[in-house]
Amino acid sequence: MNKKVISFIVVLILIPLTIMYAATTGSIEITVMELIKGLFSGTNDQVAIIKDLRFPRIVISLFAGAALSVSGVLLQAVMRNPLAEPGIIGVSSGAGFVTIVMVTFFPTLYFYTPLFAFIGGALAFFLVFTFSWKSGLNPLRMILIGVAINAVFVGLSELFEASGSSLIEAASVTTSTLSMKTWNDVNIMVLYGSIGLVLAFIFFTYANHLGLRDQTLKSLGFRVNRARFILSILAVLLASIATAVAGMFTFVGLLIPHIGRSLVGTDHKVLIPFSALAGALLILVADTLGRTIMAPMEIPASIIMAIIGGPFLIFLLRKSDRIYGN
Repeated sequence: MNKKVISFIVVLILIPLTIMYAATTGSIEITVMELIKGLFSGTNDQVAIIKDLRFPRIVISLFAGAALSVSGVLLQAVMRNPLAEPGIIGVSSGAGFVTIVMVTFFPTLYFYTPLFAFIGGALAFFLVFTFSWKSGLNPLRMILIGVAINAVFVGLSELFEASGSSLIEAASVTTSTLSMKTWNDVNIMVLYGSIGLVLAFIFFTYANHLGLRDQTLKSLGFRVNRARFILSILAVLLASIATAVAGMFTFVGLLIPHIGRSLVGTDHKVLIPFSALAGALLILVADTLGRTIMAPMEIPASIIMAIIGGPFLIFLLRKSDRIYGN
């Protein structure tokens, strides 16, 4: 078997094992057999608690990780920059900020949180493109502008959090602690996340084509701007819905695509589904570690991501020359 097949098999084995460990470990500990029997019989009170408290955060972790990872893949294809990531260029922070503002001033519109998050993410991405345009798009300039836009939205969000206790409650919408998530949150995450992931795979050829120079693509009759627009919308949708439901994460959309290219190559037909699976596994592992490593105190999954993601990315970059297909 080649490395691509082995990589998929390993991830597909690790995901259900991690789900079982996450579901059976914590303040309530039961065996896998007890969990399975309780789910079918419906007579075990401990299993009922696990079903309502742990299962929603497990499902949200999986879909948020998949969404953020694929969003990173698409943004890197659009910008032709391996450093592009929704948490770095301001998409996630823009989505979080607009969500906080709308929930604070219009709490009755909480149901439309995904829409507000998408508007915020799209606004941030539009600002990055607008301020980066100067006789064309320069990848380095886009990243630097993105970092600045991200800093502005993060600062505004923190200002709201420091303004009063009522606003702190609104800010909880975008925290990266996945506790107290409900099945309603799962429904939102699964619905919009599935749409974004399926569309991302459908348009994988656009991502492959954008690896060529614009002049070459235009000479072949390829509509470059349309491809960039479609992939950008999908990337913003995936990052925004993940931020609205799971909170703000960084590193996922940066780390997973690098790992994916090292293991399965640069063909987005393979890279997108692998990144979705690997990102789902990564966030689930981070959330499970944060919940269990210092129990009963819970560490936000974003902190775990920073701890394990930073050093691993440095190691990966030092050991591999295959960065974005080069």
